Amino acid sequence: MNVRNEMLNLIRGRKEGHSLPQPFYIDPDFYKVDLELFWYREWLFAGHNCEIPKAGNFFTLQVGEYPVVVVRDRTGEIRAFHNSCRHRGSRVCTSAKGASAKLVCPYHQWTYDLDGKLLFARQMPEDFDPAAHSLKPIACQTVAGYIFICLSNEPADFQPFRTLMEPYFAPHNLTDAKIAHETTIIEKGNWKLVWENNRECYHCAGNHPELCKTYPEAPNVTGVSGGADDPEMAEHWAKCEAAGLPARFNIHETGQFRAIRSPLLRDAVSYTMSGRPAVRKNLSAQVNADRIGALMLFHYPTTWNHVLIDHAVTFRVLPLGPNETAVTTKWLVNKDAVEGVDYDLDELTHVWMHTNDQDRQIVEENARGIHSPAYEPGPYSALHEGGVMQFVEWYSSFLEPRLDGTRPLPIREVAA
Repeated sequence: MNVRNEMLNLIRGRKEGHSLPQPFYIDPDFYKVDLELFWYREWLFAGHNCEIPKAGNFFTLQVGEYPVVVVRDRTGEIRAFHNSCRHRGSRVCTSAKGASAKLVCPYHQWTYDLDGKLLFARQMPEDFDPAAHSLKPIACQTVAGYIFICLSNEPADFQPFRTLMEPYFAPHNLTDAKIAHETTIIEKGNWKLVWENNRECYHCAGNHPELCKTYPEAPNVTGVSGGADDPEMAEHWAKCEAAGLPARFNIHETGQFRAIRSPLLRDAVSYTMSGRPAVRKNLSAQVNADRIGALMLFHYPTTWNHVLIDHAVTFRVLPLGPNETAVTTKWLVNKDAVEGVDYDLDELTHVWMHTNDQDRQIVEENARGIHSPAYEPGPYSALHEGGVMQFVEWYSSFLEPRLDGTRPLPIREVAA
């Protein structure tokens, strides 16, 4: 049977409120379809504006088969390109990040300006047209300090996400922050298992002792109701909004992205073992309210985020294969904060360094069990795993019409 037909049949026959059938988590052909229908079509979180503050600053990433470079040009605009030389295809930028006045391919020194135009190609014939050999651009948008890219030739409208997200995040001034620390871990499990684990705290008490000192396990934090009927949550929202900080649970009609500001436990103000701030300087001078909790955002399929008064922790998910996923975590602080003076790096990163490693082990054990011939989809807890159910519903609702051809974009409409 054709793999797309098999996926379509399994999606249509799946048990509501249950995990997905086994091939969605382990099959290499299913994974390739995921790349084509999700990763090569959707807006993806790439990084932060503050990572490339000056002209010529760049960073690279790999999305499936596509190497990508994101660079700030001479006018200050942030651009994204396919990181593939127009000569013979070699990667132009080979390091994870760097700075350069021009982008020079190391193979034969074809040289590109920061806007992608080919400036120099050595000893080519007289009829060679440099203008026809610029780096291929990738759709790129920035909002509130975040950079998103889309590999599709016809990207979806970015404005709905901007409209929802920007009011929540703009006050935190992440555009002018700095990266205090960055790590990437490889989780030996499918990208959907990484997301499913993230979308619930049913597992937190038994697995995350550091995080549970400050982060509430309440289902309305990770779920889809947002806690509108929770008096404590409603009081927190009212307090934050009185200080000019949007707080109420807000989810887009597609279920692809949402934001919420939730209180931390007791008198905690930050993700530290003590609950006290990890950084002496607030992340933004615009935010001075007391105990604002954590501003959380998810955007499928690439990012979840926690923004506190003193720092932010952002996460980027990228698939490496049917059974491998890279999770990159970045800790952002006030650009003027000095390590060793305004913050201790171990205190700043301790909670999520441990939590990330614990989640890695959880995902890998989950993946090992799903590989068993005895695996069959199991029921989610409606109380604790509403967020997981919502993620699986989003995945299924986006996948099915793209498989049966009812979406307006052709299935393989991705950038060359």
